[in-house]
Amino acid sequence: MSKLLVFCIDALCASDIQTMKEMPHFGELLRAGALVEKIDPVFPALTYSCHTSILTGTYVGRHGIVHNEKLTRGGISGAPWHSMKSDVRGKTFLDIAHEHGLTTCSLSWPVSGGADYDMNMPMIVPYEYRGYAPEKWLHGTATDNLMERYFYKHGRYIKGPGRSLDLFTMALALDILEDFPQPDVMLVKMCDLDSTRHTYGVYAPQTKDQLRLHDEQLGALMECLRRRGTLEDTNIVVLGDHGQTDIKDVCLLNVLLKQNGFLTADDSGTVTSFDAFCHSTGLAALIEVRDPTDKALLRRVRDFLESLRDDPKIRLHLVADAAQAKDKYGLAGPFDFAIESANPISFGEEAGGNAVWRKNLPGDKKIGAATHGGSPTREEVTTFFAAGPAVRPGTVSGHRSMVDEAPTMAAMLGLTMPNIDGSPILEILR
Repeated sequence: MSKLLVFCIDALCASDIQTMKEMPHFGELLRAGALVEKIDPVFPALTYSCHTSILTGTYVGRHGIVHNEKLTRGGISGAPWHSMKSDVRGKTFLDIAHEHGLTTCSLSWPVSGGADYDMNMPMIVPYEYRGYAPEKWLHGTATDNLMERYFYKHGRYIKGPGRSLDLFTMALALDILEDFPQPDVMLVKMCDLDSTRHTYGVYAPQTKDQLRLHDEQLGALMECLRRRGTLEDTNIVVLGDHGQTDIKDVCLLNVLLKQNGFLTADDSGTVTSFDAFCHSTGLAALIEVRDPTDKALLRRVRDFLESLRDDPKIRLHLVADAAQAKDKYGLAGPFDFAIESANPISFGEEAGGNAVWRKNLPGDKKIGAATHGGSPTREEVTTFFAAGPAVRPGTVSGHRSMVDEAPTMAAMLGLTMPNIDGSPILEILR
């Protein structure tokens, strides 16, 4: 039976394909395999929400990862990020593969801590951590076989101010492929293109340099498979989780809500009471109402949000209540409205001071030079291409949904995924 290697590039854009065709290893796959030009992410197009949809084939309202952060009611911002696989409702296609006796390996995939995979090194060390003891997050959440065999050797890559998750991930991936029988399913997730775009913008020259590094990483994995004689029997998939969009300004919506009597904050900017609160997703926002059973309050908040459609700087083109968000986007969670602007702006959560607008903060995950977290209608979406024994060469034009990726990859292994939102992309399957 053929095997599957998934190489995921965070913030890979559909527009990157022309550049990737000119690179040696991406180009090799694109010439030999199948390309699905445009993959629409789920809403919100956040890393953890999208990665979970990629594996489960379900929309956010079903799998429950509404945000990178663990959203709860109460006007709370900056909550801890999701980390454990137990947070996910439903099965991933790796779970199904494991149930069918296939070996599974997941490296640096979000929301995978403690997953019942044969080999697992989750993306679980906090993003901002720059200390020298990352193993305290990995013991008990990564599999013992990887921690015992490799952490002493490669853990140095994720320690200190210069930590690099991508270097750590690649060192693990190559060692696993050399030291163990090749896993039937292997996920390898790269982060640095996302950071580059948050810092410099979607189309900055630095993004091509970063794509070239990712090409070399994929090339190393392919060469490893060539040397062990399994490349021809491996389906290789390259995909992204979301695109990004350049932004010019940041709207501090909680300040605007404060100015309009919907919340109060102390001198430090801490929210002390609220009728409506903005949880930023970057390009969009989820609005929590203090009491979602209060119909008069819901109407008052909605009327205010609707008025922002006509504000020339904000220009909301989406104001959806919870029922509308579920119906249109399969989105559900602890919020009452989802909003998005037609302008190149993002939303911040700060509530202090009186300034509603600020400049973007290069490198920031929500209000950087470019960001994501919006709906599939944003300018940049992502893409998917593959080559291997189960793949029919060709190009699928137009848009397909991210929830179609899991059943497509499962089908490459001869498996099916019942009771999900997506369906296999049959045009690329033999």
